[in-house]
Amino acid sequence: MSIESSTENMSTESDIDKPIEIIYEDEFLVAINKEAGLLVHRSWLDKGETRFAMQLTRDAVGCHVFPVHRLDKPTSGVLLFAKSPSVARSLGETFTNQQVTKQYLAVVRGFMSEQGSVDYALSFKRDAIADKLADLDKPAQEAVTHWQNLAQIELPFAVSKKHDTSRYSLVRLTPETGRKHQLRRHMRHLFHHIVGDTSHGDGRHNRFFRTQYDCARMLLHAQTLALSHPVTAEPLLLTAGLDSQWLRILEEFDWVESAEG
Repeated sequence: MSIESSTENMSTESDIDKPIEIIYEDEFLVAINKEAGLLVHRSWLDKGETRFAMQLTRDAVGCHVFPVHRLDKPTSGVLLFAKSPSVARSLGETFTNQQVTKQYLAVVRGFMSEQGSVDYALSFKRDAIADKLADLDKPAQEAVTHWQNLAQIELPFAVSKKHDTSRYSLVRLTPETGRKHQLRRHMRHLFHHIVGDTSHGDGRHNRFFRTQYDCARMLLHAQTLALSHPVTAEPLLLTAGLDSQWLRILEEFDWVESAEG
């Protein structure tokens, strides 16, 4: 079962009125295409926010929904909710046991090799409020990410003083584990920072994309989520389309077909 969401249905409504994009729904589950900048649920870390994926999805489907995984605020893409606590528990076990396959698209600085893996343990990073009671002595947790280089480009712009040109790669990232900010931290570890990442990225390249391409978002998108349905056991493939800023970059760099492949 594969559900595709359209990349052409770009709303011009204000953020307050913008509806959530549902890409899959049945009596047990609902999946949305979370926009970049949208929190999954209310958080003390962003007191000024008024829109949340959990509440918007609940209002759209007319029942309570339960989050079973998370996406960072600046990351867009597939976000799955359960419609009951029992299904949420089942899905939680599925994610904990790594019985899901998540694939992301990202634009990173530099030319990456054709494919490879990074096995680099990540230390626990505490949020000032959300994790204030967490154990700070946790050992670094195993973290593994696989990548595939889909396309690359060299641009005639000197973003760095060391080089007359700038290089970027379009990559597909497949995390084997689910650590906090794993993809962003792993790409930083490899010195292939994700463009637009203000926490773990490279400010020079972020500014370049903002001024040159009017792209103010982090270019990390949860494109697909594959798992077995928690009730029917049928294979379920959820696919989320790309927003206008992503499409602008893909078209500018002639990467559209590469992203779809």
